[in-house]
Amino acid sequence: MRAPRLAAALTVAALALAGCTAGPDQAPISPSAPRPGGASGSPVLAPDAVAEATRTLPQRDGLDLKPTRLAEGLLPPTNRWFSGLAFGDTPQPVFPLPYVFSLVEDGFGFGVPVVVTTGKTIMGSNDPALDLVLPQRPSWQVSAYDEASVTVTDTVSGGAVTIAQGSPYVWFTAGEETTLSAAGAGWRAEGDVWRTKLGNDEYALVGEGLVVSGDDVTVPAGGRATWFVLPAGGDATRLAELAVPLEGTSAHWSVDDQARIRLVYATQGARPTAIAALPHHTAGGASGCELGTYPSIFGTLALCEGTELAWTAPLYAARAGLDLSGLADAEREELATQLAADVASAQPHPADTYFGGKALYRDAQLWHIARQLGATEQEQVLRERLVSTLDRWMDPDGCATGDAFCFTYDTTNRGIVGRTPSFGSDEFNDHHFHYGYFLYAGGVLAAEDPELAERWAPVMDLLAADIAASPASDLYPERRTFDVYASHSWASGTSPFADGNNQESSSEAVNAWAGLTLWARARGNAPLADHARWMHALEAQAARAYWTDFDRADPVYEGLAHTILPLNFGGKRDYATWFSAEPAAALAILIIPASPSSDHLAGDPERIRANVAEATATRGFDQQYGDYLLMYAALAGEEDRAEALATAREVSDEAIDDGSTRTYLLAFLMSAAS
Repeated sequence: MRAPRLAAALTVAALALAGCTAGPDQAPISPSAPRPGGASGSPVLAPDAVAEATRTLPQRDGLDLKPTRLAEGLLPPTNRWFSGLAFGDTPQPVFPLPYVFSLVEDGFGFGVPVVVTTGKTIMGSNDPALDLVLPQRPSWQVSAYDEASVTVTDTVSGGAVTIAQGSPYVWFTAGEETTLSAAGAGWRAEGDVWRTKLGNDEYALVGEGLVVSGDDVTVPAGGRATWFVLPAGGDATRLAELAVPLEGTSAHWSVDDQARIRLVYATQGARPTAIAALPHHTAGGASGCELGTYPSIFGTLALCEGTELAWTAPLYAARAGLDLSGLADAEREELATQLAADVASAQPHPADTYFGGKALYRDAQLWHIARQLGATEQEQVLRERLVSTLDRWMDPDGCATGDAFCFTYDTTNRGIVGRTPSFGSDEFNDHHFHYGYFLYAGGVLAAEDPELAERWAPVMDLLAADIAASPASDLYPERRTFDVYASHSWASGTSPFADGNNQESSSEAVNAWAGLTLWARARGNAPLADHARWMHALEAQAARAYWTDFDRADPVYEGLAHTILPLNFGGKRDYATWFSAEPAAALAILIIPASPSSDHLAGDPERIRANVAEATATRGFDQQYGDYLLMYAALAGEEDRAEALATAREVSDEAIDDGSTRTYLLAFLMSAAS
């Protein structure tokens, strides 16, 4: 009786905020130190029900991810742009655009990255021009964080540094009187502002009660010093006036005819500040951006005045399956023959969370095709296979009695982990990629079967909570992987890279939010569905802006020899993948799984053709991942679709990915809009 009771409770999503409780023998933990300006609105998953469902899973200690610089009581900040500050033996540089910021042995440093474009890479240097040295060797801890800002505190002196995505300011608050030295700075006073030239950049300093002498800045106990780099075309006096202390950041979102976002910077006295907008922000309607510009690896940043950054993104449909209603009889017969062959040759479902999730998604798409074709035998076989496997995965007690096809709650790192991890998922890598497939498959099967939705809800809703909880609780962070300022997800759990966090498969990220939408609809959870649609829209907007359809006229792309960039870090963009040097793989990782909800891949026929030409230049379509390249090529137009369909009928099995089938490939190409 436990599962139905929990399922009913989890259906309630628009309740008043209620506090979550910790799991057995767990102390409550806070997502961050209290700050004004936190996220608002009703939870997208009922907090008490999520907490109760979490307690039904086996509770296991997770891997030691080495949160060596995380203050006690904070939720581990996996999958964040600043994760490298908190995890690992040595802090990594992070990229709160427009800057690079580093914690070092004797202090901290920041600066505008020097952007260098080569044939394969756009690099932003992580060598800060301004290094500020503290009197005593500091011991840094991440002491607070929220939507876009983070504070690190020196436990020796009590001094704290706050940085934020989009903010051109770096704030230092002294716990005791502190002198910070910057070798070679030679600060010179210009009214109430001190300035210096370091490298190619003009740095400025403001603050009350400061004593500035040569390279040294003395900040009184409880006082604050604020630094910034003057942008091109910027006015130092005006930017000094906007250097208001930041008290916190929060995201406010809505969905109507578009996805709308307001990223609010709560300042002391609600006074206006300066915020750097990325190209997709200004393309989406961000305004008031006339304070100057900064270079970045993502294009020119425009500096805006105000207390919020607001923009919109187009919505994309989340679809359970392909629409085969317009197929000719001959096409239906061809598909039915191929379907029978694919179902007969199917292999057992893998036990790990990535390939296992892909297999469930793949078979859910075959089942949807079988239903439309009236292929009763294959439909029944597929349904029984899917339900049987999902019943194993969705059993809360699965890991108590078995060692595969099940999930546990990681009490150390606060999240859901599959018993058979893959690609470092036990280190919190790629959770949105993996769980998106489960959610998609569950949403397809449960859409017309409320009993399945109720049966799977206790665990499936926890997969949703792991990647998309809102607000944060003692058990799960808010939107674990999703970065509102960047408008896309980060894949690495701990970000042990000098180039910041990264994401490769923008298409699987989009797929995650489409899958979450389908599952939310199957559950009748409108708030969760809207939340998923909103993330789908922003992730797709960023995927086009920085992975597949970036504006090649922007000066940052001058010298780049490629039309796509598969691997984006905070401080580097690479024409490369983690797994293959093949051009086909470079494009395929931005297409997979070519789901019925992948409309963001369409839109610019010439760009599609250029991207495909590069990917197929050496080996054509008859190679690994050729199926994805063919489906993408078909989006360029009717002639392209017809050619792709003819080619798909001839390619070898090598071209069919394990997350797809020849049946799906043919069905996609037959049904693709002209």
